Amino acid sequence: MAVLTPVSSCVESKYHALAPLRILRGLVCLLVLFSTAFVMLVYFGFISAVIVRLFSVSYSRRATSFFFGAWLALWPFLFEKINKTKVVFSGDIVPSRERILLIANHRTEVDWMYLWDLALRKGCLGYIKYILKSSLMRLPIFGWSFHILEFIPVERKWEADESVMRHMLSTFKDPQDPLWLALFPEGTDFTEQKCLRSQKYAAEHGLPILKNVLLPKTKGFCACLQQLRGSLNAVYDVTIGYKYRCPSFLDNVFGVDPSEVHLHICRIPLDSIPVSEDEISLWLVKRFQLKDRLLSNFQTQGQFPDQATERDLSAVKGILNCMTIVTLTGTCMYYSFSSLWFKLYVSLVCAYLVPATYFNIRPQPILSFLKMRSNCHISNT
Repeated sequence: MAVLTPVSSCVESKYHALAPLRILRGLVCLLVLFSTAFVMLVYFGFISAVIVRLFSVSYSRRATSFFFGAWLALWPFLFEKINKTKVVFSGDIVPSRERILLIANHRTEVDWMYLWDLALRKGCLGYIKYILKSSLMRLPIFGWSFHILEFIPVERKWEADESVMRHMLSTFKDPQDPLWLALFPEGTDFTEQKCLRSQKYAAEHGLPILKNVLLPKTKGFCACLQQLRGSLNAVYDVTIGYKYRCPSFLDNVFGVDPSEVHLHICRIPLDSIPVSEDEISLWLVKRFQLKDRLLSNFQTQGQFPDQATERDLSAVKGILNCMTIVTLTGTCMYYSFSSLWFKLYVSLVCAYLVPATYFNIRPQPILSFLKMRSNCHISNT
């Protein structure tokens, strides 16, 4: 079977020149995003995700969603209102606040950020969780935030990942807790070299040869479905395309690229997805064949089919949210530098978050812990 040369959907074309004013604006945005992330994490995330969790996991998640949802909303505001990136939606118009498993292709390092634009419009921004490589958990500040938000870290080796994934997935089963669990089944971002290796593997194993996506890894997706099927409303299959050029993280920050991001959403009911692991794996491969064709058409037509209308983000709400978070950040930073007690608090929180993130430790509600100890004592006697 012949191995095809991958076709990139990223045309080498700049959206904006990296002018001095854009550099200055980007540095200011970075400073704001990092400082607000630190304050949101230390002063609000710790209280909601650790202290409140000692009494209720559900209320802890709701409080964490409220605070971090407000911070995450800064990113769509940056993309759409400051950088003037056009986000185009197509496919199914999905309802708000569903519990869903979301799968997407992985074009570049910032794909996951553009899912925030969809989640914000559906009222689930603070509830979105990602399955991501464990090395990202070691990032200062952001790695701690990933831990607070209950992202699932993986080594991309199923033997090492299975127990961690299944344990964390088992804590997401409460149908009363909103959930958007996002997974990139390719396991890594798309490059031409990775595509060639993927095509070679497909040719050797009699699998479809794909040009615009990599063959999906199926184990993680199967585990998610097996653990959560009874509590989910649907699976969202999202295909991401960038017009003109695929962006990097710094492109986003400095407002260089992208000019347009296209998101094609397909809502799939759970009863249309097979149950057995082998059939689920075949189903997922077929979904990525459809993605491959969608992206091929996107290259030639410049858009996905079935353009949909989603509400525009409110500039007024975005500005008020930004001002509120910046004001809170400034106040907290002032007391952090001027008060010994605040310095002590920040030091203790950081001292907790470092090992908690590294060892993936979360507190258990006191009542649940006492009940478990009581049951163990009764069973022993």
